Amino acid sequence: MAERRLEQLTEIETAIWAELCTAVRDKAHPWRLGVLATTDGHEADARTVVLRELDAARRSLLVYTDARSAKARQATSHPRATLVLWSEALGWQLRLRLQLAVQTAGLTVSSRWAQLKMTPAAHDYLSPLPPGSTVEHPLPQRGSRVHFAVLEAQVQAIDWLELHAEGHRRALFDAAGRRWLAP
Repeated sequence: MAERRLEQLTEIETAIWAELCTAVRDKAHPWRLGVLATTDGHEADARTVVLRELDAARRSLLVYTDARSAKARQATSHPRATLVLWSEALGWQLRLRLQLAVQTAGLTVSSRWAQLKMTPAAHDYLSPLPPGSTVEHPLPQRGSRVHFAVLEAQVQAIDWLELHAEGHRRALFDAAGRRWLAP
């Protein structure tokens, strides 16, 4: 895809979703990690998140979080967010406008926990203290799964920017359709 420059908006949109699907499966893909920006209503907040799952047909993605985190609180009180992804290989930046929902119980959460609980990543959700708590030293003790949550993000719009030697291009994909924008 990096060899042939895509020209049609439909091709570009299809390629974006294909790359996002690859990013969920391939830990080395640059879009596997992105910066999620949220707000508490007064200040912006941003952090790196890991894309865990993607449903292109539903235009949704999943991120794991600690239910006690600022991210989860912000997503509950102000559910609009932006996820920024960059791929140097493609020369593409994505800004995904999202509608967030935090899930702390139910099949979505329990099935993901069943897959995660025996991995080193499970430790992130087993701390007896909320993320960002001040500690004297790393905590070896473990709490319960009760802090594991799934952040479901419904993609409302994709702002695509291509940085290219032959000229930068930008497009927007949203409920109103596909259209070119000035870079």
